[in-house]
Amino acid sequence: MLTADDERLLRRAIELAAEARAGGNPPFGSLLAGPTGEVLAEERNSSLTDADITAHPELKLARWAAAHLDLEAAAGTTMYTSCQPCGMCTGAIERSGLGKVIYALSTEQLGTLKPASAGPFPVPLVGPALFDEATVPVRGYYAAP
Repeated sequence: MLTADDERLLRRAIELAAEARAGGNPPFGSLLAGPTGEVLAEERNSSLTDADITAHPELKLARWAAAHLDLEAAAGTTMYTSCQPCGMCTGAIERSGLGKVIYALSTEQLGTLKPASAGPFPVPLVGPALFDEATVPVRGYYAAP
């Protein structure tokens, strides 16, 4: 169940999405809030104006958190975002250690609002392959110091 503060912050994320669209970008916006609801950072999608397909607001905030917060502080944050994060952004959010994500539109709901020609475009993945060789540079990397 969302609190009144959650709803307020989620509405701000939706406002950021409108700002992104008004600026010529896809309509997505996000913010990162600390444990008491203070806004730590805000971002808008800038993938078109930056000519960068990775310039999603969720990814930009995950990068910001990784650069500015230690893992304990990151774990106490909540990302509020206008739409459910894509796979790329979800991976970055997980790696940055953010505590929680609250989103407005689901991926399925978004899909009903855009034509099929807008993507995503499935790419065949082939693998796993060459296990023995691929494990050589990885083996031991994740071992505790």
